Amino acid sequence: MRLQRIGRKNSPSYRVVVVDSRQGPKSGKYVDQLGSYNPRAGEVAINGDKAKEWIAKGVQVSPTVHNMLVTKKIIDKPKITVQAPKKEAPVVEALKAEAEVAEVAEEAVA
Repeated sequence: MRLQRIGRKNSPSYRVVVVDSRQGPKSGKYVDQLGSYNPRAGEVAINGDKAKEWIAKGVQVSPTVHNMLVTKKIIDKPKITVQAPKKEAPVVEALKAEAEVAEVAEEAVA
């Protein structure tokens, strides 16, 4: 269960859809449409009965949709942190890789 972006450029709106994991949300080949979300107006419309049915069948819910269901009190669970983890600078990653190579070389010598 995830969001499918619809709407024009710079004017997003989303559908809440159930999609097979092998299909992307943009393909339009969703199994069921459960509602909509308009972030500009802050409107969330989700069919709670259908959502509960799909969750009972074992559908995985994306973190954003999970938080919407919690806000609408359709499911009774804590919210999930949706923000992506901060990425380290490429320079730091390169230094870590060099350090690992040096450690392996030291172990080989010893």
